[in-house]
Amino acid sequence: MKFLAFVLIIFSFQYAAAQADQVNVFLGSSGDRGQMSPAASYPFSFMSIGPQTYPDLHMGYEHRAKTFLGFTHNRFEGVGCKGSGGNILIKPLVGDGTLTKATETAGPGYYEAGFTNGIHTRIAVNQNNGVEEYSFPAQGKPGFYIDLSHTLSNRFVAEEHTTTDTTIAGWVESTTTCNVGVYRVYYVIHFNTKVTYADSGEHKLLVNFKSKKVRVNVAFSSIDVPHAAKDLSTAGFEQQKAQSAKAWNNMLGVVQVKGDPAREKLFYSLLYRTIQSPYVISAKDGSYRAIDGSLQHNDRNVYNGWSIWDNYRTQLPLLSVLYPQQYRDMAFSIANLYPYGKKNYATLHEPSNTVRTEHAMVILLDAYRKGNPVDINKIADSLIAEGNRLDFGSPDKALEASYDCWALSQLLAIAGRKEESDRFFKKAAEYKTAWEKDFKDLDRKDVDRVGARNLYQGTIWQYRWFVPFDVKGLMTLTGGEKNYLQQLDHFFDNDLYNHANEPDIQAPLLYNVTGKPWKSQALVHKYAVDTVVQYYFNDNSRGIDPFVDRVYRNQPDGYIRTMDDDAGAMSAWFVFAGCGFFPACVGWPVYYLHVPLFKEVTLHQPGGKHFTIKTEQFSPTARYVQKAMLNGKPLNRNWLTHEELVKGGELVITASEKPNEKWGTEQLWVPSLE
Repeated sequence: MKFLAFVLIIFSFQYAAAQADQVNVFLGSSGDRGQMSPAASYPFSFMSIGPQTYPDLHMGYEHRAKTFLGFTHNRFEGVGCKGSGGNILIKPLVGDGTLTKATETAGPGYYEAGFTNGIHTRIAVNQNNGVEEYSFPAQGKPGFYIDLSHTLSNRFVAEEHTTTDTTIAGWVESTTTCNVGVYRVYYVIHFNTKVTYADSGEHKLLVNFKSKKVRVNVAFSSIDVPHAAKDLSTAGFEQQKAQSAKAWNNMLGVVQVKGDPAREKLFYSLLYRTIQSPYVISAKDGSYRAIDGSLQHNDRNVYNGWSIWDNYRTQLPLLSVLYPQQYRDMAFSIANLYPYGKKNYATLHEPSNTVRTEHAMVILLDAYRKGNPVDINKIADSLIAEGNRLDFGSPDKALEASYDCWALSQLLAIAGRKEESDRFFKKAAEYKTAWEKDFKDLDRKDVDRVGARNLYQGTIWQYRWFVPFDVKGLMTLTGGEKNYLQQLDHFFDNDLYNHANEPDIQAPLLYNVTGKPWKSQALVHKYAVDTVVQYYFNDNSRGIDPFVDRVYRNQPDGYIRTMDDDAGAMSAWFVFAGCGFFPACVGWPVYYLHVPLFKEVTLHQPGGKHFTIKTEQFSPTARYVQKAMLNGKPLNRNWLTHEELVKGGELVITASEKPNEKWGTEQLWVPSLE
């Protein structure tokens, strides 16, 4: 089996033609636009080493900043609450200790910076270990200032460490994203030269040495210090960088797109963001720390570092298509949260930094229906307990909790728990009462105000479309298809939609259930690559200073202001748009189709299978599906199943500048409770 896995890796890698070279790791790293950083990272690894700048923004980094505070060793990319991670700050010292940026370059797996005082830093990350090479000027006394208590937004809890003349080893505890729960990181820091230490305050060290070139190797573990020590590599920058580049090319090369070179670079930059979390927390021997703090063992990779409220809509479903082997382990890991006290947010014993795990039931259902083994019976009682705790206290929560109830009812039906399944199915259907009460009347004055009626970062207009499991019922509630279409038209024509946040990002797809699916085809292109008008910024209602530009731009301020990437959720939206399909309803293995953003897209599946989507008559303004052929046969429906997508084949879409108002109107796939 190990030989077969190796062969599959090599087989897929032959298609990976240096996609890592196309990635711009600075995208979304300036201002309040994306909350991302250029930290050196590795696919699905919780180690990422990157610069800490002044001022200290969400991710500890501002692209335009010149003053550096040092380098830290993990980040949770793209999340709010003023960032997360930022453990163990190492600052190279010479002279007065000021670090002013002179040069900077970075890519997947590596980061380099030069400073006006003559210090130069090269960093690379390979799996859960990294290397930092520091060159110091000939004049001046070199050293390091190390703050073991450093975190983004002052989230330090506790630490313990020991030192030798070449190592620092120990653990650090910090609160997770939004200060909910605690995670612990075990580490080993190894110097390639002998050092001495001086106390520089509580949890802080001054490290002295004579060499003008020092290599620092760092390894992380979620288990204990011996496991970190076992994984520690003493390899240098060039070797670690090359190994990381190979891994990134292998992962990014799973998708090949052919089209406009600038758009290709944007695509791979955003795909890069989708595969940085969740994190592999298990060691090579299969051991891992469960969320109750106990040491467990398993024969597969175990993942943590979840942001399921954000990425269950896009990122995790995308991983299910592109990385099915890793996704299978992720589904197992999500299910495995339940026996150990899963909460909506982080617990007090997280093995790595994490955000939240609401809507895990939706992902488990989606995973099961896509052929991933989920032992529902094993966790059924815990699932029911979570279902009984669902919050229906505000209009938005009523809709979101109803989605969870629907998913839970499906899972329990699969497990043969009919009575409980029926109970949660009926509870899901009660969304109609909440919808009639708060979302039907659009003449009320507060329907366009963010936060009205205790809504979370959205408006009544934006949340009213969130009934993905029963769009047929939603259409009935609006008064039928005619009213449904009129209200959708009003929503988009008046720029009431908000792509800076997730509550309504599925709304552009909602024409697919009607006789006008071509309108969804146009909207996908509009919000992916066209100039748009956006009025809503996080907690701000419609104002006089709209955003007027493209949402996705390959530059440091490449998002809408206040728009978090949310652990790859927003990046994954663009990747789906680029590939030509979107999940119709997470929980059902079905995808709506549109014209891809490229002339050709190829998905490479394990075992040597490929699914290719070709676009005939491709042009920047041809955004409508004129016709489609699946494996040489006419395809008149506007959707594919997951099975059709992953088994390999060819979809040929003929694009047009004018809509074909008949294509895709046969065999509509409409999510329904009926």
